[in-house]
Amino acid sequence: MNSPSYRTLLDTPCLVVDLDRLERNLAEMAEYARTHGLALRPHLKTHKTAEIARMQQAHGVVGFTCAKVGEAEAFAAAGVLDDVLIAYQIVGDRKIERLLRLAERVRVTVAVDSVAVAEPLSRAALARGEQLDVVIEVDTGLRRAGVEPGEPVLRLAREIIEMPGLRLRGLMTHEGHAGRASTTEELEGLARMAGEAMVASAELLRREGIPVDVVSVGSTPAAFATTRVPGITEMRPGTYVFYDAAAFRLGRIGPDRVALRVLATVISRPAPDRAVIDAGSKTLTYDPPPPGRTGYGYVVEYPDAVISRLSEEHGVIEFPPGTKGPQVGERIEIIPNHVCPVVNLQDELFVVRGGEFVGTWRVIARGCVR
Repeated sequence: MNSPSYRTLLDTPCLVVDLDRLERNLAEMAEYARTHGLALRPHLKTHKTAEIARMQQAHGVVGFTCAKVGEAEAFAAAGVLDDVLIAYQIVGDRKIERLLRLAERVRVTVAVDSVAVAEPLSRAALARGEQLDVVIEVDTGLRRAGVEPGEPVLRLAREIIEMPGLRLRGLMTHEGHAGRASTTEELEGLARMAGEAMVASAELLRREGIPVDVVSVGSTPAAFATTRVPGITEMRPGTYVFYDAAAFRLGRIGPDRVALRVLATVISRPAPDRAVIDAGSKTLTYDPPPPGRTGYGYVVEYPDAVISRLSEEHGVIEFPPGTKGPQVGERIEIIPNHVCPVVNLQDELFVVRGGEFVGTWRVIARGCVR
């Protein structure tokens, strides 16, 4: 069987997106959201490209999620953003000013998890004669940002509804801790507990007369579990557009569903059990493997191989005894452990369909970390 033409055409290392796989992933998540009566608000930090955002809009998303104001600014400038949740605490006068300028162009909702975060937003919105939508971020187990479920959410909500310039829309969480589970049963259990904590907190607020329109959850690994809790209204998956090595380890999908791969070239075979490729930490990143796997990515052509070491521009692959392995000059494809930071390191994505190169997409929000 002949190798696809793009494997010899493209220079390496580069990111290759298979359009057929991408379209299938987008359609599957959109259909799931429709079937379960959920608003779909994908996270843009995974792909950072206008073309994929437009494809998601064609599938009926209600808006998008961004981590940083800079990401949202880039998509607004490209004309593909009209409604965005900034799922991040915005702190500091300069960032708040940018946030409110963005809100003049698109509908903006922003996360808060304390009075210290909410009060400056209130003052700034009031000074401009504007109203800013906010959601309370709830920590359902990740132990990162967010207020504890239950009474702590209620206490903060009581404070926020008294702040001029702010309108409380509801609650959000990122149940990313579920993705660290070792089994499907553990993942589903963690996801379900996160969803139940969100719904219980929302009901507590409603009993106190505080309206809650949005109960939003966000995690691709947990997307098909947290969202089955009655009362969840919105989902915010990100990596589903491509998937990565964290996605296929529990069996729901296989490597054949992963739409983005790193195309790399073998540049050295210094020993029978070792090869060196031209993709190092500046391409693959140091993100650790998911539970049950080893190495800095999954080698598609040699699934038993391990990318054991990275330096900036070198990746070292070790092969089991007796494995023939690739020759110098051979191209291989690697599924990243975590696709989001890998995309953020590149200027463009190379798009293929049916093994043929069809074009490039610019990563318009690359490096937008402010």
